[in-house]
Amino acid sequence: MPQDVPPSSGPKRPGRPTGPSARPRETGSGRARSRLNLDQMHGRLLGVGMGFLVIYGAVALKATVATVLMPMEPEKRQIAPQVPEIPKSDPRGEMAGDFVLPTVRRATITDRTGQALALSLPVAQVYANPMELIDPADAADKLRKVLPQLDRDATIRRLSLKKQFVYLARDISPVQEIAINNLGIPGIYFEAGERRHYPLGRTAAQIMGSVDIDDHGIAGVERYFDKRLNSDKSPLRLSLDVRVQTVAHDELQAAKDEFSAIGASAIVMDVRTGEILAMVSLPDYDANDFGHAPNDARFNRAVTGMYEPGSTFKLQTAAMGLQLGVIHLWDRFSTIPIKVGRFTIRDMKTDHFAPWLSLPGVLAFSSNPAAAHIALDVGATRQQDWLRNMGFFNRVPVELPEAGRPLVPASRNWGLSTVMTVGFGHGVAEPPLAIVRGTAATVNGGILLKPTLVARDTEDEAKAAPDTAQLRPVAYRPEADSDEIGAETPVGTRVLSEQTSAVLRKLLRLDVTMGSGKSAEVPGYYVGGKTGTAEKIGAHGGYLKHVNVSAFTSVFPMNNPHYAVYVMLDSPQGTAATHGWTTAAWNAAPTVKKIISRVGPILNQFPDLANRDAIDASLAIPMNPSVPPGFHALGPGNDPGDPRNQAHTPKAALSRTQSKTQPATQH
Repeated sequence: MPQDVPPSSGPKRPGRPTGPSARPRETGSGRARSRLNLDQMHGRLLGVGMGFLVIYGAVALKATVATVLMPMEPEKRQIAPQVPEIPKSDPRGEMAGDFVLPTVRRATITDRTGQALALSLPVAQVYANPMELIDPADAADKLRKVLPQLDRDATIRRLSLKKQFVYLARDISPVQEIAINNLGIPGIYFEAGERRHYPLGRTAAQIMGSVDIDDHGIAGVERYFDKRLNSDKSPLRLSLDVRVQTVAHDELQAAKDEFSAIGASAIVMDVRTGEILAMVSLPDYDANDFGHAPNDARFNRAVTGMYEPGSTFKLQTAAMGLQLGVIHLWDRFSTIPIKVGRFTIRDMKTDHFAPWLSLPGVLAFSSNPAAAHIALDVGATRQQDWLRNMGFFNRVPVELPEAGRPLVPASRNWGLSTVMTVGFGHGVAEPPLAIVRGTAATVNGGILLKPTLVARDTEDEAKAAPDTAQLRPVAYRPEADSDEIGAETPVGTRVLSEQTSAVLRKLLRLDVTMGSGKSAEVPGYYVGGKTGTAEKIGAHGGYLKHVNVSAFTSVFPMNNPHYAVYVMLDSPQGTAATHGWTTAAWNAAPTVKKIISRVGPILNQFPDLANRDAIDASLAIPMNPSVPPGFHALGPGNDPGDPRNQAHTPKAALSRTQSKTQPATQH
């Protein structure tokens, strides 16, 4: 039988090998082609890699050149407005001009020593786009963690509005800005801004003024120099000295409290340049809280307040009489009360026990009837001309918008009674700075200065002393528009001769050594001054008995006048120490003494006791000067034929004024 064989799945195909030896074998030419393809692929990859290396190298080189080797100035549209400009270099490679970092738009204000009085701080405003917010309530809760002053309900309501812009908070600090930014709330944005800050608070608050929400000045020097502060980033240097300002403020506050005055003012001014070193008005306020300050605190009594000057105005009456040649030192003036209708002009005190006084005694003892007689000798027309030329009819030209216009009678009403009352400081109302300005002109050689709150340039110091060689008007610099830089330069005009000014210095010194201003004396400082007490006018126009405005205007040192110091107390009350008196000799003059004794060393003025005898002798003037040879004195007890000896009535005085053209006759 045939042998068994395994079953087959089908017939085998011829020529198809089976088993391990059935795989096709690669020939030599196939292997060569594969290696060639692989080499080509490696070459291509290497080429692409080198290309990328070249590109990346070029980018890196360009970035290095642009950021390290040769950085380009960024375009203005690419940077925030508070980023400082990069200054250009001049051909020598030096920076052109000062390098200033204007991080804020508004310039800093400093005192004369560089102490910052006002500066702008960078802040941010927070606003939102409610359309981008997911959960207004959650956003409000997160914001209140940084800004707890936010009202939650109001904030949620604002964040739910169908608007794309709503303010949430203004003037937040950079720290708060960072904290809010870190909250990661979508739709919350920031706007760069600045906030005006007054680091010394109450110091010179009424002078500084304030700015509104858009950083525009609304009061004080902030308003007067608004354009300059927003256009020039360099600091505005004021004439104020914060050390002097602080002393004047402290002493004035102490006097106001001691005498229970309702208001007060103090001024310290350089009588050679017109620079105001201190100007205080009480009550005052924190300059950082201008919006909540009461009107009485904002009121700057030094330039806005109008007060009858009282006997401080007798200095002007004496000055006009001497300068016009109407009176002389040795003339005598009646102190007997003068009846004018139902009013009587009399002295508050009559301790001089004399029916007449020579001119030194008129100022030293502050006689009202005697001053009225001098005014009558001058006459209405010349009196008005004098006061007008001294600036008493116009606002004081100082860099404060609040400076007010004085209250003076119209020319048609300038009759006999007005001539007399103005002669001893009633019937007109002037700001304290006007009195200081007039006092400075009487002692600095006769130059009426333009008071200024801006410090003089260093190169101008050599020109500080006023020119006294000529009697024609002289100006230190042309006056410019108030908005221009340099408009603050002091301007002076001659109004008195040097000879008259020298006499007035002696008369003012006499008032302190032997007259009503004794309480203002500071050993070694040779203070000169004039007291002034005026009754206040009530709401219905009449004078209020025992309600006064007391003031003392002074200058030191009188042998070489440098600084004027003025103090005014509004409605002071008597104390046990003053025996109930409310006059300037008891309150304003002692306050001036305290101020001078403290600010003298600050201003490099030290007591000169070594030369006391020589200085006193140079300033001495007798209370009753003898008549020089060739002259005779007019007035009571001198010439029986002089109308002054016949009667002491306004009618007789007026007829004397109209008939007498030469008050002293040279033989």
